[in-house]
Amino acid sequence: MTRAVCPGSFDPVTNGHLDIFRRASALFDELIVATGTNVSKSRLFDPEDRLTMLREACAELPNVTVMGFEGLIVDFCRDVGAQAIIKGLRGGNDYEYELPMAQMNAHLTGVETVFVPTTASLGYVSSSLVKEVAMLGGDVSAFVPTAVLDRLNAKLAEGS
Repeated sequence: MTRAVCPGSFDPVTNGHLDIFRRASALFDELIVATGTNVSKSRLFDPEDRLTMLREACAELPNVTVMGFEGLIVDFCRDVGAQAIIKGLRGGNDYEYELPMAQMNAHLTGVETVFVPTTASLGYVSSSLVKEVAMLGGDVSAFVPTAVLDRLNAKLAEGS
């Protein structure tokens, strides 16, 4: 059985992420979507909220499991028996950022990284941009699942 891990902060999960999850889940027998739970990093959503949103967003994908992790992604991959790490690429800047990490991960454990380009219509969508637009009152409903939009709006209303 082939197993891959798609790691990220997913703060929040976007339709761009879901596009990568759907496509990667068709390439592997099992896909684990793994969100880092490093509490020292500042995030809009806490780890449990991110896990809940990911589970809701991935519910329609039968071979996708959502888990949290701490530490190095390669250690997590070893623990769950994953052969590959999935990384979505929006463009050249993502590739430049991800390539050295992929090479280091392969050097450390032999776990390969598979780059999946985003669908062109979602190539500009990022969690950071979604949060920024939402914080400034813009409509981000086209970029996130409905359940995520509801949580995002509620979280931003709390901060007002």
